[in-house]
Amino acid sequence: MSESQDSKALSQARYSRFAEGYITSETHARGSDLDRLLAIVQPQPQWQALDIATGGGHTALKFAPHVAHVIASDLTPRMLEKARRFIVEERGVDNVSFEQADAENLPFEDDRFDLVTCRIAPHHFPDAPRFVMECARVLKAGAVFMLQDHVLPDDRGAARIVDCFERLRDPSHHRAFAEAEWIAMFRRAGFAIEHSEHYLKRHDFIPWAQRQGNDDATIAELIQILRDAPQITREWMDPQDWGGEKATFLNRHILIRGRVS
Repeated sequence: MSESQDSKALSQARYSRFAEGYITSETHARGSDLDRLLAIVQPQPQWQALDIATGGGHTALKFAPHVAHVIASDLTPRMLEKARRFIVEERGVDNVSFEQADAENLPFEDDRFDLVTCRIAPHHFPDAPRFVMECARVLKAGAVFMLQDHVLPDDRGAARIVDCFERLRDPSHHRAFAEAEWIAMFRRAGFAIEHSEHYLKRHDFIPWAQRQGNDDATIAELIQILRDAPQITREWMDPQDWGGEKATFLNRHILIRGRVS
């Protein structure tokens, strides 16, 4: 099995195991970033949309009232089934369908969608540039790609520490990128960048760690990483009450809207 296949198998295994936690997660379900995504995209009622790596389905659910149809896709069948129950059975939404899909090899024809969204997932993908290329391929000319994901600081040393912190908590975390790296990927795939901003999310540290099944030893190691981190890293993550029961930290995301040229 290749390194890429290993990474995807690990993601499937972990998100099958922790699927329920991502349906109920406050961060994923009711984050104000969902409202921000909607405001940036300004979806139209005739649009056909694709949500990649839908997870708990929260992005698909947010956009569904504003477009004609959404395909919610994910690599993990158990995650898709949980999302389907949440959206269709619990919320009664009837314009969302569900398809298993690898973000780097999308099973959709060229020029099909008016909108592709992907929220807080690409850091799991072994080949992010290929993912961005696939998004460009399945979008119609002039259509919109809206991405949200973790963003790293420009300082390479700080970036390595932030990425290691995320990977220790969730071994299926492959790699996050700095803003300049994302912009370069978009441009190589043929997107014009229409909007880019950083979005700050403050996490309650203990629930954040426990959502991925971290034991006490792993949580202690995560705490120590930030205690030992240089000032530039601590400024980026801004840990508060660190080591206490109410510990929090900043998780910085990038929001990018691109349009197929």
